[in-house]
Amino acid sequence: MTYAHRPIVYGARYSVYVQALLLCLEEKQVPYDLVEVDVFADGGAPSEHLSRHPFGRIPAFEHGALRLYETAPICRYVDEAFDGPALQPATAAARARMGQAISIADNYAYRSLVWGLYVETVEKPARGDRPDESLVAAAHEQAATCLGALQQLAPEAPWLVGDAPTLADLHLAPMFTLFLQAPAAVDLMKDAPRLRRWFDGMRERPSVRRACPSPRTA
Repeated sequence: MTYAHRPIVYGARYSVYVQALLLCLEEKQVPYDLVEVDVFADGGAPSEHLSRHPFGRIPAFEHGALRLYETAPICRYVDEAFDGPALQPATAAARARMGQAISIADNYAYRSLVWGLYVETVEKPARGDRPDESLVAAAHEQAATCLGALQQLAPEAPWLVGDAPTLADLHLAPMFTLFLQAPAAVDLMKDAPRLRRWFDGMRERPSVRRACPSPRTA
């Protein structure tokens, strides 16, 4: 379908939050433009980016005259504004579980799975730095709690909260792409077989292959 305005995503492909938004656009089959913004560059986010995102984070988003920041509301907008498969469940209960999964990701999983385990035990050693073992230990404990909580959202469903992928699946897939590279993931995932099956299904999706390259984080 042709749209009057192509959405513009401001961010970097290394960011799990930018990847989550790109996954959403890919699943909806919406053409978009990605304008690279590196918030880890010397001096931090470029000054012009602060007009898009006052906290200097990524992604930021434009669609015509609309400007948004923060991944979760942008993805809800994309799902509701564009044609394509629905990425939010039909029932209030399932939508609540979807929101709960996204909150788990943002408040607990991102810090433990990505920064505590991937960055400390994969990225730091790759550049010759020593991991902070106290951070790793705390992240390991928090990660186990996160995985258990995610497994319980919809125990019999093939996706995180139901029978079809939702914004929750797209939000968490980039984090798992990094987390599963950490040595600790092998043991942690032994107690999360449902999540192992879920992610095996996610990474076979063409959208994930296009939107989720690995290294670096934001």
